[in-house]
Amino acid sequence: MQSRTLPVPDGLDGARVDAALAKMLGFSRTFAAEVAEAGGVRLDGRVIGKSDRVAAGAWLEVEWEDRRAPEVIPLAVPDLGIVYEDDDIVVVDKPSGVAAHPSVGWEGPTVLGALAAGGVRVATTGAAERQGVVHRLDVGTSGLMVVAKSERAYTALKHAFKEREVEKIYHAVVQGHPDPLVGTIDAPIGRHPSHSWKFAVTPDGKDSVTHYETLEAFPGASLLEVHLETGRTHQIRVHMAAHRHPCVGDPLYGADPTLSARLGLTRQWLHAHRLAFAHPATGKRVAFISAYPADFVHALDVLRAD
Repeated sequence: MQSRTLPVPDGLDGARVDAALAKMLGFSRTFAAEVAEAGGVRLDGRVIGKSDRVAAGAWLEVEWEDRRAPEVIPLAVPDLGIVYEDDDIVVVDKPSGVAAHPSVGWEGPTVLGALAAGGVRVATTGAAERQGVVHRLDVGTSGLMVVAKSERAYTALKHAFKEREVEKIYHAVVQGHPDPLVGTIDAPIGRHPSHSWKFAVTPDGKDSVTHYETLEAFPGASLLEVHLETGRTHQIRVHMAAHRHPCVGDPLYGADPTLSARLGLTRQWLHAHRLAFAHPATGKRVAFISAYPADFVHALDVLRAD
C-alpha cells in the first residue's frame, strides 16, 4: 500500500478528482478513478469520489495499492497478419479480440506479445508495456496498425501522428442514414461523466474531428468511409453515437442488439481500412490497405440481401 498527502495547486482549482490525481501523481485517468471509487481519496479529511471537484490549497490524502506495470508476454496470434516489415517499422493487420499492448485488467492476446512470439524486436522507447507503440486500435476494432522497430521510427511516427500527418481511413457500418450523407463532426471528446470506461462529447474535452462519407446505404444502416483528423480514444464510436448513428454491434454506445444479432456481430463493425504515412527512414509516402474480415463480409451480405 502506498500513500501521499499533498496540497492542491492553484492551477487545479475546480478540477475533477481523477483529473487532479492524474496531473499530480502521474496516474492514468482510469487508475485515478479506480482509486477514488475504492475510497482511497480524502480532501481535507473527507472521502470524495472521482467526479468531485478539488479546491486550491486543500489537502489531498491518497492511498492506493501499488501495481507493477503489466508485462509483454510472448503469445502467438495466428490471425494477426504482417502486412509489411523492414528495419524500422512493422505494419500488422490486427484481428478483433487483440489489444495493442498489455494493460491492467487485460489478460488476452496483444499485438506486442504476438510480435515478440514471432521474434520481431521493436523500439525500446516508451513505457515497458507499450514500447514501439505509436498509435492504438480498440480491442474490438480490426485492421491496420504500425509499430516502430527503431528509435528513429518511433520518434518520427509519434511526431507524424501528433501533427496529423498520418492518413487514417476507417470503414464503419452505422445504424440509420447520416444526414447529410457526407459531413464532418467537430466535437470535443472527454471522459464520460458517469461511466469509467466510456467517453463522450463534453464541453471540456479534447478537440476531435471526424470526416465521413456514405459509401452504401441499406435498410436501416449505412456503410461509411471515415477519415480521422484527430485520434481520440473511441473517437468514431463516440462521434457517431452523438450523431445518433452508433456503430452496429456496439452496445456500449447505444447500438441496437437485435440488429447486431441478425447480422451475427459480436463486436462493433469498425475496421481500420487504410493507413498512409511518410516512411521514417526514407521520407517516401507508403500506404497500406486491409480487406474486411469474414464476420464483416457476412454482415454486409445480410444487409445487401435485404
